[in-house]
Amino acid sequence: MISTSYHHGHKGPALVGSTIGRWFADVCEQYGDRDALISLPQGIRWSYHDLWRRTEELSLALLALGVKQGEHVGIWSTNNAEWVLVQLATARIGAVLVNVNPAWKRDELADGLARSRVSTLFLIPEFRSSEYETDLVALCPELAGAGETCGAPTLPDLRRAIVYDPADAGRTAPRPGDFLSWPDVLEQASAVDERQLLERERELGFDDAINIQFTSGTTGHPKSVVLTHHGLLNNALLAGDLLGVGPEDRVCVPVPFYHCFGMVLANLLALARGAALVIPSEHFDATATLRTIQDERCTVLHGVPTMFIEQLDSPGFEDYDLSSLRTGIMAGAPCPPELVRRVIDEMTCADIRIGYGMTEVSPLTHLTREGDSFDRRTRTVGTTLPHLEVKVVDVDTGRLGPRGEPGEICFRGYQVMREYLDDPEATDEAVDRDGWLRSGDLGFMEADGVLSITGRLKNMIVRGGENLYPAEIESFLFEHPAIADVAVFGLPDDRLGEDVAAWVRLHPGESLTVDDLKGWARERIAHHKVPRWIWFVDEFPETVTGKIKKFAVREIAARWLREGRAEHATAETTAEEDA
Repeated sequence: MISTSYHHGHKGPALVGSTIGRWFADVCEQYGDRDALISLPQGIRWSYHDLWRRTEELSLALLALGVKQGEHVGIWSTNNAEWVLVQLATARIGAVLVNVNPAWKRDELADGLARSRVSTLFLIPEFRSSEYETDLVALCPELAGAGETCGAPTLPDLRRAIVYDPADAGRTAPRPGDFLSWPDVLEQASAVDERQLLERERELGFDDAINIQFTSGTTGHPKSVVLTHHGLLNNALLAGDLLGVGPEDRVCVPVPFYHCFGMVLANLLALARGAALVIPSEHFDATATLRTIQDERCTVLHGVPTMFIEQLDSPGFEDYDLSSLRTGIMAGAPCPPELVRRVIDEMTCADIRIGYGMTEVSPLTHLTREGDSFDRRTRTVGTTLPHLEVKVVDVDTGRLGPRGEPGEICFRGYQVMREYLDDPEATDEAVDRDGWLRSGDLGFMEADGVLSITGRLKNMIVRGGENLYPAEIESFLFEHPAIADVAVFGLPDDRLGEDVAAWVRLHPGESLTVDDLKGWARERIAHHKVPRWIWFVDEFPETVTGKIKKFAVREIAARWLREGRAEHATAETTAEEDA
């Protein structure tokens, strides 16, 4: 009998039926005096008692502001202690936390806030070249000086903006917008009785929606993934169980909080198991991460492959004492065996694990196990997490195939998203009537249920662990008045796994340089979406129905890149290559 490509993760602890807030209350009671949150850039070192008290204060303040159960509260910020407080407080009052990418530019922010129906937005004033407060004022001037509530034609759901500066809570420098401040909000906590918070918490169920994460859309716009207490909490607990994380551990978090990797597999994983959560920097910094591991004796380190590469290649790397490291997850992009070996040997992280998942599945679905051979750790993404079903189906027929045969990977279980917000068509396309979520990834299942990833059904680009969809980038590039047509795709990159490339066809009579187009794009989209390689072409290889043959474009561009060909191509060149 041929074994089919179906596996159920059946070994592991039982699922818990709790909201995040109730579970966190029990953890704080049990581990009150232990370190809970350490933010080195801010000089913060809170115990679980401290974190509970501050979370309760913010929860009461949000109730005083009038934030209702199910209301959408966004946060647009880098990594800091306040981010964690907003994450926990929204969970306690039943508000839906909306994670806003700190790299977003103004147009992306407008689209994301509108699509996710954010009513309250926490934001920092600026970071590096991004001026968050200025952008929000320009986008929604009605909010400036509005105080606690405002209705704006551009963003009718947005009612409040709360600005906080992680470096200086008492900032007094001139500011472009007269928004609420963090102290303004906390002052209102005394207006609400604690019994009102307890009553709100009693109304919550673990199947309630609690988080919205954005995933790049195949139709050119990000989709809002709706996730629940049940999916997020259990995914964090089960991942922590497989890693053996407990109250003696110290989890170093260089990955961004806005992403599922940071919010669930770092923040929630640590705080749900009584471990210490350690923030080395507000944005990834290899040197700060190494110094934090050494000084704080961190035992767990997560990251995408590029983060590990940058740490290993940092000046003076050999001078850091990383002997405290025990385990962690490397995920988000293909993990080369040479890199895994270096992390084991040079970073002394003997139990580094390879993980796989996606935002729509809360997010981790597979993880290599302690004791797995080096070959299994680097050739596969490991075994299915407990309580999750996985199958591999034929791409054309959707039928279950035999083990060892490639196909599309699908998931079913407690951690599958509830929906794409306000997009039933996309939801139905992603999740079938039997509850199976199509991943869009290609792979095969081995005899013992271990999964290997071979490629992607969709044209998604995985750049340094960030999932990018060409259609979204193309939609922005199309706005340039000189561009008649564009094809965006990914090309291999030794450091990032993949990076963004584009073929561009201009309108007759128009001219444009690579540098000019990149400069124009940087003002409108996040830096990681700006194509690294651009070729101007006169025509595209097309199917008989007139669709651009992306696979052919990618193959030709990869050859040009290997040959060092200039970022320009003539119609004759593309036609010759396609032939």
